[in-house]
Amino acid sequence: MKPAWDQLGDEYAASSSVLIGDVDCTADGQDLCTDFGIQGYPTIKYFKDGDEKGEDYQGGRDFDSLKKFTEENLEIMCDIKSGDECTDKEKGYIDKMKAKSADEIKAQLDRLNKMKGSSMKAELKKWLGQRLRILKGLHDEL
Repeated sequence: MKPAWDQLGDEYAASSSVLIGDVDCTADGQDLCTDFGIQGYPTIKYFKDGDEKGEDYQGGRDFDSLKKFTEENLEIMCDIKSGDECTDKEKGYIDKMKAKSADEIKAQLDRLNKMKGSSMKAELKKWLGQRLRILKGLHDEL
């Protein structure tokens, strides 16, 4: 599970809404683990909307399951239609892409999808993901 967890951490390293961390409950983190009632290892807890106690995660321990849960339950994403939760950079990209034809949006979506597996800095990976979500949303509206 540790490789999948580390991969998830890399995926969200530049996120402004998701923080992936870990604590070794057998070493310096014993007090923290006791405070949160952790008894078995590995235990995954997630915290939403100011919750200070956290909830136990019960889903799959592979990367795809962890990422899906994070996307669907924890990550705050830009709303293409209203602009809610969008950064200025995302809003600019939305405006730019709305002026494009359906074929141009599809071509850009294909180009960015090919880049997904490439090695890049966390900030660039985050921006790639943001653009892909925007383009998929625009493409679905067409």
